Formats: sequence, structure tokens, C-alpha cells
Amino acid sequence: MNDFNKNVLKKFPKLTHEHAEKIVKKLISDNDRYDSILESLSTGLAVVDKDWHLLQTNKAAERLIPLNPRILERKSDYYVWELIEDVDIASYLEGCAREMKSNVSEEFSVAVGDHFKFVTVSVLPLVEKISTADDVTKTEITGWVITADDVTEKRRSEILLHRMESLASLTNLAASVAHEIKNPLGAISIHIQLLQKAVAKSRAGDGMLPKEKFMEDYISVINEEIDSLNKIVVNFLVAVRPVQANMQLASPDSLIESFADFFRPEFESKKITLETKLQKSSVRVLLDEKLFREVLINLAQNAIAALESKKKKSDEADFSASVLIESAFSDDKYKLIFSDNGCGMDDETTSRIFEPYYTTKATGTGLGMTMVYKIIKEFQGDISVKSDLGKGTVFTITLPIPQKNVMLLEDNSGGREDEKA
Repeated sequence: MNDFNKNVLKKFPKLTHEHAEKIVKKLISDNDRYDSILESLSTGLAVVDKDWHLLQTNKAAERLIPLNPRILERKSDYYVWELIEDVDIASYLEGCAREMKSNVSEEFSVAVGDHFKFVTVSVLPLVEKISTADDVTKTEITGWVITADDVTEKRRSEILLHRMESLASLTNLAASVAHEIKNPLGAISIHIQLLQKAVAKSRAGDGMLPKEKFMEDYISVINEEIDSLNKIVVNFLVAVRPVQANMQLASPDSLIESFADFFRPEFESKKITLETKLQKSSVRVLLDEKLFREVLINLAQNAIAALESKKKKSDEADFSASVLIESAFSDDKYKLIFSDNGCGMDDETTSRIFEPYYTTKATGTGLGMTMVYKIIKEFQGDISVKSDLGKGTVFTITLPIPQKNVMLLEDNSGGREDEKA
């Protein structure tokens, strides 16, 4: 309460009707101004009492935190999380209430039609000054302030900047493709020249075309080289095409569990043991679920190939093929460790595994691990590999955790600070 209101409260019994009316009008005007300020803010604000019942919201909060309009009119009958339609935000606020958390913040992806927006939700204590009968003022937590900020443009700008940086790597890729195209073009040129010479020679003589088999041999070679060129161009387009990622916040552990359940029968059919050691935390990272699954599939296929290769060459009668998928957290980073005890790779293969067109498989395109690398980089993460020839391979993927329980400014009041009015 400001000094003006305190003075009015003390003198109110002595005020005339006219003075009281003026003061009330001023208070109404001040209240309307404060409401206008709240409604003008781009930050969403929702105020709840000590029992987490909704007291007040502004338009930004109703826009950023989807509320159920059917029960909003009876908001005092519900806890604030029961009014929120987004399951993740509702669960987060319920957890804050249950564990008495404040000065915390977390980021969420909220569905809006066919796309997502990213919203940072924070919970702060509502600290008020309470005057006692002996004119002493003390601070007390009377509720909670929930804020919501739209960080969609910030996230999109970060993704766009990351994509621009990744374009620099196209120079080396283009050089590789130019080298690949050079040989088929040379072969096509030579065989067309041979055909032209044969036709010219025949026209200068008896005018008869060369034998049919002679023509077919050259044309067959040309067609094969054209097919080779087409494959090179198609693979190049796959390698350079920007990853179309529909980024949203998701739990990687949940996606890995789903993948493991789906892929386990294939491992079992090849007598490979698949084991998972996951944190099973609710931590979420920014990724595209479909592309993340593609990463897991590529890693699984590489592991299967390595294990089957070792089985063929292994002298160990009791060799047990296995794949282990683990997760861990470190320094606001999520780590996925994908390991196998297959044939492993030598140093050259390990250093070149993410290069376009590099493959040790007879029928491989050399683009699978390139796509894995591109996808992880699109997620603003990193991927590394360690391998021992004859022992196995370990891939480690690191992804950033956006604002998971980031502590805000510490509240030192503790609700017990007394000060003289």
C-alpha cells in the first residue's frame, strides 16, 4: 500500500462525501491504469493465491498458456493446472505446487494449429508487505506469479543461424561430387567419340552403318555411366538438401524406449541382445521426433552390420552379440551413448565415418552417417565416435537441455523480514 492510500485510510472517517467520492474515483482510475499496463505487456502474467487458485491473468497469458474457456469462468473452483489445456505445462505447475518450487523456469513447445511455438514459463513468489496493528510492516508470500514469454522467434533465429553455418561445409562436399562426376563423364565422352568416328568412317566408305552388336556395346556403356551419374546427383541432393526439422520439445528417453520396443524383435531374430539403461527422467530437449528416430535406425543398422561381420570372422564359439543404449545428464547436456561389441573400425574409418560417400559396405551409399551428423547438428548437438578394431564401437550424442529448472534471482526475504514502517 502506498503512502497516499495509507493517509486516506487514516483520515477516511473524517472525509466529506465529496472528498470520499473524488478519492474513490482516483483509485478506480489508478486501478484501470494498472489493468491497462498489464494487458499491454507482451509477457503473460497469471497470479494465483497460496492454494494455487487463479486470481488474475492478462491477455498475453491466455494467449501463451492455453486455458480451458469452458471452466475459466469458475476458476476459483479449480487449481490453476486444471484450467490449462497443455498437459506438459499443467504437469509442471502441479509439480511446482507439490514440491513448493519457486524462482524456477522451464521451456515448453505449445501446439498452435499445425505448428509449434516455444514458451518459457516461470514461477515466482508473490511477496506482499503486511502492516500489523502495532504499525510494523513485514513481508509475506501470499501467492505466486506465473510468467510466460514467447521465445519462438529467438529459437527460430538460432536454428537459422546454425543452418547458415553448416552451409560452409558444402564446399568440400561439392569438390567430392565434382571428382565423382568426372570419371563417368570421361567414359561417356570417349564412347560417343568412338561411335562418331565409326559412323563417319562408314559414311565415307560403303555408307553402311557398323554392325548392330558394335553399336550396342558402346551405347550400353554410355547408359551405364549415365545411370551412375544420376545416382551421384541424387545422392548429392540428399546430402546437401537442408534438413526439414519440425523442432519441438520432447523426451528423448521416451522416444528411445519406444524405438527399442519396436526394433527389439529384429535384434532378437539376429540373436543380438538389446539393452537400455535410461535415466527415465522427464527432461526434454529440442528435436524432431521423426528425424531422431532416423538417427537411431541408422545407428542400429550400423551396429547390426558390425555384429554380423564379427560373427562371421569370430573364432569365439560363445560370442554374445549385444547393443547397449544409455542416457546421462551432465552440465545441462543430455547424452545418448549407443554402443556395440561388434567388429569395430580402424582409425581411418573412424576419422572418416561422417564424410559423404565414404563407406566400407559393398552396397552402401556412404550417406547414412552423413545424415546422422546433419540431423544432430540441426538439433544444435554434437556426435562423436570411439572404436577399437575387433572390440566394438561407441557413438556419443550430446544435445543441449533448454532452460531446465533454471534458477532465477534468489528470494532472500523468506517471508520473515521485518522492517519499521
